[in-house]
Parts: sequence; structure tokens; C-alpha cells
Amino acid sequence: LDHLIERTTSIRASCLLLDHLTRFPAASPVPARSLALLQKPLGLTVPVLRFLRRHPTLFAEQPHPRFPTLPSFSLTPASHTLLARLADASVRDAHLRLARLLLLTRSRSLPLASVLPLRFDLGLPFNFAAAFPISHPGVFAVANNRISLLSASGLPKDIAVSSLQRRHAAAIDSATYRALSRPPSSSSAPLAFPMRFPRGYGGMKKVKAWMDEFHRLPYISPYDDASGIDPESDIYEKRNIGLLHELLGLTVHKMVRRNAIRLLREELGLPHKFTRLFTRYPGVFYLSLKCKTTTVVLREGYERGKLVEQHPLAAVRDKVHYVMRTGVLYRGKGLSKLVLDENVAEEEGALDGEEFEGEGMDEDADVECFGMEIVDDVGPADDEDDEGDSDG
Repeated sequence: LDHLIERTTSIRASCLLLDHLTRFPAASPVPARSLALLQKPLGLTVPVLRFLRRHPTLFAEQPHPRFPTLPSFSLTPASHTLLARLADASVRDAHLRLARLLLLTRSRSLPLASVLPLRFDLGLPFNFAAAFPISHPGVFAVANNRISLLSASGLPKDIAVSSLQRRHAAAIDSATYRALSRPPSSSSAPLAFPMRFPRGYGGMKKVKAWMDEFHRLPYISPYDDASGIDPESDIYEKRNIGLLHELLGLTVHKMVRRNAIRLLREELGLPHKFTRLFTRYPGVFYLSLKCKTTTVVLREGYERGKLVEQHPLAAVRDKVHYVMRTGVLYRGKGLSKLVLDENVAEEEGALDGEEFEGEGMDEDADVECFGMEIVDDVGPADDEDDEGDSDG
């Protein structure tokens, strides 16, 4: 999973740069000096100029029209092809993922500054704040730098059903009479979280007893009102596990950065030290410090290093990674080596044998590059949650 996190952070940096460069006229390359200002928003640990030159299959270097000695960059033909595919894949159900995220909150609304760090994770288009209220009137609204869910009437009927509940309903429909006639046990109880423990951990007797007791607690949907539950009770803790499980399930890569969750903490009703929820349940979540940031991964989302349910947007981002790796291996000749047909499995498999060093990124890698300032608003209680973190 650490390797997948490193791979995803490299793709994230490239996608953010592609989004930034596509807003400039094609005839005027962007000077590297102006792109260097994006060092912090992109979260790169290497200079932006070095990152751009490292991937010539995505970013074409050319002299500036007025200042020939000034390196400038524009998009390659492969980049335009990938941008079109990314846009097509992101608009399919992006509004449903955003609607589910807003339904998880107490007020059915979030500040745009809290949603922007999740734009890549949720697969939202760059202009979602302006496009969604127009394409779905009566459902979304933006006012005072907040996006709100006005009504769920124009959305599917099961929009407020968690992924765990849908999976359980599908399992009942496909179950045999013999399986249904068995008495429920702790390992096959309804709405039990799938557990994938680290090697040697799940076999401990104390852990098994603790997990059996945890599964016997009633499951509360993260979309239901939990205001009447004692925040100090075990039931509320299981509700928080279900909420985080649903939040990670909404993302394209089944992973999210912890600082992005912190921005949603109050609206989601999470405790101040919510990181302890990830460490207390290692069978559900995987906590990583890779790439100089804290990332949470949903363990059940991956099987043998691959997504169990791959979203079409994740498949297109795999092609972005394939183009990046081709540029690293072949440099200037990489464009002639690219094959961007629908089936590029053989080409990607040929490159998997080579090592590819991903660029590390810090906590602000998700913040988009359109003039928004990054403000660290962390209270004293949250500072204790940062112990052991390796933010750059």
C-alpha cells in the first residue's frame, strides 16, 4: 500500500499541473518561473522545473516567444488526449459522490475550502462549484463560499444508503437457503466490517475477542442522525468507524489524506483525536506516513495491490501514470513509444519492471492553484493528534 500511495501522489501532482496548464492559450507556453510559484500548492519536494522536465511526455519544453533563454512549457498531444478522457470519466457520477459527502455532514453543506482538498480524491471536475448548481438545479447551491445540498429529490433513491448496507443487501439476495438458515455468528454477522489484519495480528486471541464484541454492537448508518447517541459510548465509536468507512469508500482510490479529513471533522461529528480510530482498527484502515504526509487507506479496497472495484476515472489515471513512466524511461523519445489505445496493459506491464521514483508531496498537494490561500487552523486539541506525523 505504501507503493500505491507513492504512485498516487505522483499522479496527483501531474493532474494538478495539467489542470493548471490547460487554462492557458495553447499558442502561449507558460514560463517555468511562474510555475515555480506552485511549489507549495503542488506539495512537491523537488523543484517544479525538475518535475516538468522529468516527464516530457506530459509537458513539452520550448523557448519563450519573447525571451528565448527562458524555459517554458505547454501540453503535449498525449496530455490533451488524457485531459479529454479525464473530463469524460469524472462527470459520470461525480455529483453523486459530492451529494453523499454532503449528506454525511450535519448541515448538508461544506465550505468550498474544505471540499477542494478532496477534489482529486472524489474525482470532481475543476469547475464543480460553478457547474453543479447549473447542471443540477434545485440539488446544489453555492453561497458565501459554501456548497450546500438543497434536496435529494433529483438523486437516486438509495443515495443515503451506505456501501456496507448495499453490499449486505446484495449478499442476502444472492445467498442460498442453507446459508440463510444458519444462526448468525460473530464472523458472519449482518453489517460486519470486512477485516484484513496485518500478518500475525488478526490471530491474537485478545484481538479476536475484541472484534467479536465490536461486531455485536448495532450498526448505525452514517447518513442517520446520531445526535441522540452518547459521544463517549462504544456505539458512537462504531458509528464513527462506519462514517470513515463510507467516506473512504466514496473516493476513487479508496484513500485520503488525514489533513483533508481534519477540515471536515466538526461537520462530520468526529472527535478531536480521530486519528486514534485508524490505529485502533488496523483491520479496516491502513495508516501510512509515506510521501511526508499521513494517508489513510481502506484495506478492503485493495486486493493484491489492485483496486477491487476500479472506477473508470482510476483506469484513466493509470494511463496518466503509464505516460509519466514512459517519459522517465525514454525521455525525449517517449512520445514515439506511447500507445494510448483502450488496451495498454502490455505497455504498462513492460514498464512495471523498471523502478520509478515518485515525487514526495506535503499536506497541501490537493489545494488547487487558483489563488486560494492555505491557512492552518488547528486548535490545541488537534495539535496533540499530530504527534508522530512527518509533515514536510
